Amino acid sequence: MARRVPREPEPGRYAVSYGEVELLRDLDRPSGWVLTCDGVPQSYVDLDDPLYLDFEYVRLMADVIDLLAEGPLDAVHIGGGACTIPRYVAASRPGSRQIVAERDAALIQLVRDQLRLKSVPRLKVRIDDGRAAIGGIWDDSADLVVLDAFTGAVMPIELATVEYLGDIARVLRHRGTLLVNLADGKGLAFARRFAATVCEAFRHVVLLAEPGVMRGRRFGNLILAASRVELPVAGLTRRAAGGLTQARCVHGEDLTRFVAGAAPIRDGQPVLAPVPPPEVFGS
Repeated sequence: MARRVPREPEPGRYAVSYGEVELLRDLDRPSGWVLTCDGVPQSYVDLDDPLYLDFEYVRLMADVIDLLAEGPLDAVHIGGGACTIPRYVAASRPGSRQIVAERDAALIQLVRDQLRLKSVPRLKVRIDDGRAAIGGIWDDSADLVVLDAFTGAVMPIELATVEYLGDIARVLRHRGTLLVNLADGKGLAFARRFAATVCEAFRHVVLLAEPGVMRGRRFGNLILAASRVELPVAGLTRRAAGGLTQARCVHGEDLTRFVAGAAPIRDGQPVLAPVPPPEVFGS
């Protein structure tokens, strides 16, 4: 029987359930593709090499995953996009079982059709929002929960509350890890409140970011890792400092000073998530 040749993705703009996305070819890597939404880069995938990670903050997330206990992972991902991290976990941790919750059905269909999502082993996709998806997952069933959900470039506030993180803690096993991608800019007011929120739900928390972002000098991504048990702080510190783009690893008393008395976010509070300034994405 002849081997089926994967369909070549077609660059262009595509209507999805919640707006429009654009699929762009990476001119430097023949199998690399970028998915953008409203001009904001959402995902980068290399179809031939899922271990290749182009975005700096995604490499920081991968550092956390690499330093978890060896072997396959049971992982839940809130927010799908082109499923960069699920592809990475499948390739780096063979045998892992993964669930992706993504509310945009048309986006997932596009990724299936154009970016070979069906080739990722043991991956299930649920069309659902983040709150409902976590609510439907069994207690103590996940080694890893990845929260990387944005509407355009803005994190939904309902996914940043004490109540929601408490539900994530319910889903995680005792040694499980929460991994969050958030974005903030000058002053880092939202990042401080969200860090306070995570600290209320988990005993051990680490914050990773490029120094300029960590100091609030420019808008960018920050990564939070949290667990009931100690995190691999020494390894994360080495990797963050030695990466292609050096990053800081903040924990313990330094994280307490970073939070600086900021109040945790609770359901129903009128909190605004930060919106990137127009120049960040060249718009």
